[in-house]
Amino acid sequence: MILRLLRIGWVISRHRLDTLLPLERLPWWLRTLLWLSPLRLIPVGKRSRGERLRLALEALGPIFIKFGQMLSTRRDLLPEDIADELKRLQDQVPPFPGDKAVARVEKELEMTLAQAFAEFDRAPLASASIAQVHAAVLHSGEQVVVKIIRPDIDRVMRQDMALMYQVGKLLSKVPEARRLRPVEVIRDYEATLFDELDLYKEAANTSQLKRNFKDSPLLFVPTIHWPLTRRRVMVQERIHGIPVADTAALRARGTNLKKLAERGVEIFFTQVFRDNFFHADMHPGNIFVNCDDPEDPQYIAIDCGIVGSLTREDQDYLARNLLAFFHQDYYEVAALHIESGWVGENTRANEFAAAIRTVCEPILEKPLKDISFGQVLLGLFQTARRFNMEVQPQLVLLQKTLLNIEGLGRQLHPDLDLWSTAKPYLERWMKERAGVVGLWESLKRQAPELSQQLPELPVLAHQALSRMEHEHRQRHQQVDSLDGIRCHLQRQHKRQYRLRLGLILVALALAWQPLTQWALTQDWPVLAAAVAGLALLVWH
Repeated sequence: MILRLLRIGWVISRHRLDTLLPLERLPWWLRTLLWLSPLRLIPVGKRSRGERLRLALEALGPIFIKFGQMLSTRRDLLPEDIADELKRLQDQVPPFPGDKAVARVEKELEMTLAQAFAEFDRAPLASASIAQVHAAVLHSGEQVVVKIIRPDIDRVMRQDMALMYQVGKLLSKVPEARRLRPVEVIRDYEATLFDELDLYKEAANTSQLKRNFKDSPLLFVPTIHWPLTRRRVMVQERIHGIPVADTAALRARGTNLKKLAERGVEIFFTQVFRDNFFHADMHPGNIFVNCDDPEDPQYIAIDCGIVGSLTREDQDYLARNLLAFFHQDYYEVAALHIESGWVGENTRANEFAAAIRTVCEPILEKPLKDISFGQVLLGLFQTARRFNMEVQPQLVLLQKTLLNIEGLGRQLHPDLDLWSTAKPYLERWMKERAGVVGLWESLKRQAPELSQQLPELPVLAHQALSRMEHEHRQRHQQVDSLDGIRCHLQRQHKRQYRLRLGLILVALALAWQPLTQWALTQDWPVLAAAVAGLALLVWH
């Protein structure tokens, strides 16, 4: 781990990433440290700042490349030159040699390349952080693509995750950072990241997403060829479309970009609320557009390695929260956060609502097209510091995906109104979920279970009544037993009292003469003490 940390430090130094820091916003002591840093002795070189950042992320490996991919979708948050360079991380990462790709395919499939494919292009179509893709043709004549996991990627990723855990543990000791639950967030990120290394899982996710959008005009998902799919190699139908980031080509085809951007938002909310199964890696490198009908464009999704889902409770709370934001009902937002356990139960809803209103009202008063969900999230996190609101790891993927969708939509159509596009869908979903249709659908889902349980209800009711009667009899028996024990103890106490009194009287009778002589020789305080002691002994 120390060697990995040293390498990260070396890459940062070599590419002079310190020059990307906004010095004017840093505290004076940090500006002084940077000014005195030996890094200033290393020449910046002729490369642009965006190119240096991209090369550094490429050198550091898949986890850092993923971070760059996520940043590349938020052109509204980055300078244009940096965004253009980071965009290349989506599908233009330096590839590994074609000979290694062939060797891995033959090893995984346990057959020669000629047996598996009629044609195989050794030069990759695209190369990303975890895998690269080669074009091929099956013996049936069908065009396919072969996705191959990079060699030795597990080792580098595990080193980086171990380093991230160490950083997360350090952050957990800082009160200000503890509410972000860094270790839990890293653990969730690790699970989703390593799922990408198992192409069986990606193939299964792709099949599920294809089934969810079967015959849909919104989204097309390619078919998986299962006989040639393994853990490190996956073969699927080759698609032909325009990369969604190539807005010049889309405009040249006369594509309705407004409709395309709005459909992206609709696809997201359909996946989250209708199917509860969403593609969580929707950066532009994984999305293409079918422009056969420019006025009715259709998305094409690939690379389903990272998917997400929510519990029914989280679905409900999320939908209600978003609708409350749309209606600017801050008290409802506060109450939902408390009810869901996202903030402490001792939080006062009116105080929390007032804090949210102070942060969000200036944002939500802007024209809808100018509202960024990213700004709202940032405002909420700032408010959360005061109320110790913790990050919900199960929502991190969803937040990341929604930010990606918003960034993509604004890239296609700068005036995209995310809020008004999503609001009708959410209102319709809540009505269906809570109304008669939702009740009927719930009954239909539970019908098989209910059909098995209904005939057993009389028996179950009889058993429950018998159990209650048996417990009632047991309680009566216990009460009777306790009464008996109490009476027995009282009788035993009376017997002991009489026995003590009898023994004292016998002792007095036997010792009367000596005691009388003793009493005549004693002072009155001694006699009083003797009488009091005798009384206590008798009444004990």
